[in-house]
Amino acid sequence: MTEGDLPEVMAIEGASFPNPWHEVTFRGEIQNEGISFPMVAVDFATRAVLGYIIYWLIRDEIQVNNIAVRTDFRGRGIGEAVMRLVLDNAGLAGVRFVSLEVRVSNMPARSLYRKLGFEPIGLRKDYYSHPIEDALVLGLNL
Repeated sequence: MTEGDLPEVMAIEGASFPNPWHEVTFRGEIQNEGISFPMVAVDFATRAVLGYIIYWLIRDEIQVNNIAVRTDFRGRGIGEAVMRLVLDNAGLAGVRFVSLEVRVSNMPARSLYRKLGFEPIGLRKDYYSHPIEDALVLGLNL
């Protein structure tokens, strides 16, 4: 992800989340090299951003902070491909554990994470706003 990707990333973010990240947050993630790894999934033919992921790598652990796919490209395996790429590279880099939070009501995402082997490890009460909702904390040992 580069700052040039941000207009498309912001459009995906706004369409994906009721309480979207601000552009300054994305800029901070792009600039936080060495810890933050923001990546985009791009259509090679059109160069359009189809989705993105942002994760932190701290020692031998990854925290997935944000992932989304353009609404008109959902259900085509893009989110799964992005997650598999991160997980495959994580294993090669010696990462031992991956965690993330997901809205308890987000059944498509929960289904994907279950398919990838993530298991529930906790609950964060009232973690999300707009609307207020609990977050299911998921973890995956690599």
